[in-house]
Amino acid sequence: MAKKSKRVNPGTKIEVPPAPWGSFPLVELAVLAGLILIALGAITSNPTQLVIGLGLGSLGGLEVSIREHFAGYRSHTTLLAGVVFVVATAVAAFVAELVLWVCLATGIAFGVVAWILIRRAFEKASGGLTYKLR
Repeated sequence: MAKKSKRVNPGTKIEVPPAPWGSFPLVELAVLAGLILIALGAITSNPTQLVIGLGLGSLGGLEVSIREHFAGYRSHTTLLAGVVFVVATAVAAFVAELVLWVCLATGIAFGVVAWILIRRAFEKASGGLTYKLR
């Protein structure tokens, strides 16, 4: 069996971090299932299928962003802090049932703290860089 070469970002010597589950195309399958559910949800006017499809597609992209960020390959600080903001705001709204401005203030507080911590984690993983585009 031929050995697979690892994908390398053009212009750099840093390899894309491998998935923990090996060569199984889990992210690609999640995105494909998400696209199929989005199409079915749009055709049949089923909001449940549409939301599940959007969630699956988003999880596929989020997983790649997390893996790249914490391996020091590419910075996704704002995206990951934005996810923390959305989750904190949703928890404050739906679980704690707070007023809208308190929910948003909670989300902003968590998002800012997450942004600082996530950026520090990337700096540590990348050897001191605060961002890396390529």
